[in-house]
Amino acid sequence: MAGVDRMYLMAPHETPIDESFVRHAVEQGVRRIVLLSSRGIEEMGDERLLAAERTVRDSGSGWTILRPDWFDQNFDEGFFCPAVLAGSLAMPVGDLRQAFVDADDIAAVAATLLTEDGHENRRYELTGPQPLSFAEALAAISHASGRAVRFGGTDEDYLAQQRALGLPDEQTRQEIAAYAALRAAGDAEVTDDVRRITGREPKPFADYAAEAAAGPAWRD
Repeated sequence: MAGVDRMYLMAPHETPIDESFVRHAVEQGVRRIVLLSSRGIEEMGDERLLAAERTVRDSGSGWTILRPDWFDQNFDEGFFCPAVLAGSLAMPVGDLRQAFVDADDIAAVAATLLTEDGHENRRYELTGPQPLSFAEALAAISHASGRAVRFGGTDEDYLAQQRALGLPDEQTRQEIAAYAALRAAGDAEVTDDVRRITGREPKPFADYAAEAAAGPAWRD
């Protein structure tokens, strides 16, 4: 960390932020930390990210927390891609609408926060331009890619999918309970944080799907 005064901080999937690393970074001279967190962590009881936010806020450094909605790229680079290729995705959220946001927009926001002043000790919620249900998102992917992808939105659909993946029922039922809390919170609201910080409109999901379909991820 020698010579570093600004840091973009994220925790890989299921990995907590190490408090001692953050303390060390600040001791070495880091004066600004931009943390990648997530929307809905209170509703879903995500103690890992809640703890990460507390660590950054209490670090003594200037901080900014990013809470994006679901990444568009989950469907072609992340954990939804195998389901897209298999033609069926289950998530126990019914017709709940989420404000899917493009990773390029998140990156543009983070770069601005790291290079411009005036964003210290704030939290931003990053969204795409419109909320979509998972069924609507998959319909956009099907239209762009030519692949038929079915959506299952019930608890039973999700339980069957996770069993087929060899995951234990106890873990799956805990996840279903967390998603039920997210459903109870209602449809996601769109923010204008991407536009206000970067000066550009966030990418529509249909544009993301068209770009991803031109790449190799969804090809046989």
